[in-house]
Amino acid sequence: MDFSDILASSIHDIKNSLGLILSSVDELVGNPDNKIADVRQASLLQHEAQRANNNLIQLLTLYKIGNQQLAVRIAEHNLDDFLEEIVASNSALCASLDVQLSYGCEPDLNGYFDADLIRSVLDSTIGNAHRYAKTQILVSAAEEDGYLVIRVEDDGGGFPDSLSGLLERMAKKPQGSRAAGRTQLGLFFATSIAELHENNGKRGRIQLRNGHSLPGGCFELWLP
Repeated sequence: MDFSDILASSIHDIKNSLGLILSSVDELVGNPDNKIADVRQASLLQHEAQRANNNLIQLLTLYKIGNQQLAVRIAEHNLDDFLEEIVASNSALCASLDVQLSYGCEPDLNGYFDADLIRSVLDSTIGNAHRYAKTQILVSAAEEDGYLVIRVEDDGGGFPDSLSGLLERMAKKPQGSRAAGRTQLGLFFATSIAELHENNGKRGRIQLRNGHSLPGGCFELWLP
């Protein structure tokens, strides 16, 4: 067993332990009978624990991609149902941080993707948007130029210009290269997951912009 295998095994164990902590915190915060002196502090603890757990999941997924151990399961999904589930699983934490989380798309919009992988990307992106949104996060989906485009946007200060250059540098590197260590984990993870989705010569990608429906940052996931 080489070091990368040992590291992956350790990450898996840490993730399981953190999952138990998250479950306990969720019960603590979600039970109205518990008298918590500072609910916001408890919610921040919940938020940071979830971010750490998401990071560990991303590391394990990237390890599997790099070792060709990840099975991608592409299937047809209704976006209205899918986004409703995403928002439902994240809305309680957003509400505790005084951020409104909503979604919008055509009710008959369908797409083909790996639901578990895309859910992981969106959960991580929403978790990041918590930190910058003032009052609102919007998740949406639409068909544009032959792609399914899923957006997560907020009403915060927007993305810095440096991130656009970062995405351009990432696009020039082969998937799984050691250059990934110089990128931000979340963006590299989202890019890797998007690129696993291919159809008729088109490959998935991500884009960052400012000021779409809301004035802040807008993360875009383009799936063929």
